[in-house]
Amino acid sequence: MNGKIAAFAVALATALPLFAPPAAAQVAGAFSAGRTELSITGGSGYAFNDSYLILGVGAGFYVVDGLNVGLGGQYWFGGDRNIYNITPSVEYVFYQVSTVKPYLGAFYRRTYIEGLPNLDSTGLRAGFYVQSGSRNYFGFGLVHQEFMDCNTNTYVKCDSNYLEVSFKFTF
Repeated sequence: MNGKIAAFAVALATALPLFAPPAAAQVAGAFSAGRTELSITGGSGYAFNDSYLILGVGAGFYVVDGLNVGLGGQYWFGGDRNIYNITPSVEYVFYQVSTVKPYLGAFYRRTYIEGLPNLDSTGLRAGFYVQSGSRNYFGFGLVHQEFMDCNTNTYVKCDSNYLEVSFKFTF
């Protein structure tokens, strides 16, 4: 009888993972807690009557499934003034959605503009990621940014809306 119970216990222990829900890391995948991501951004911008090419890099860490805390930087070049910024951010990716992964985020940005006082801003972003490999994603979204202590005599507008495109890879 003990042999039958032992055999049943082994069989049950072997079969149990087949009926258990997937582990959180399997569901969240590239967006699971403990993962690190790197991102590359690029685009164009317009400031001070000049067009700029914008390049940026960033890194983030998923503190819980879907919730990323990050830090990024951008350099704007091609215009008369050098512009660069540093951006701490938080973002939640709705990893439960199967085809595309919607995201919502918020950020604070410190911008350094040659010849002018530094400019602070806050913003919100929303968009989606499309998978491009096992842990790689292209991102497409919209951003709304509000500048603090903005002087309309120096800056034409004190808010901004723009499209963003990104490429993320996690490890």
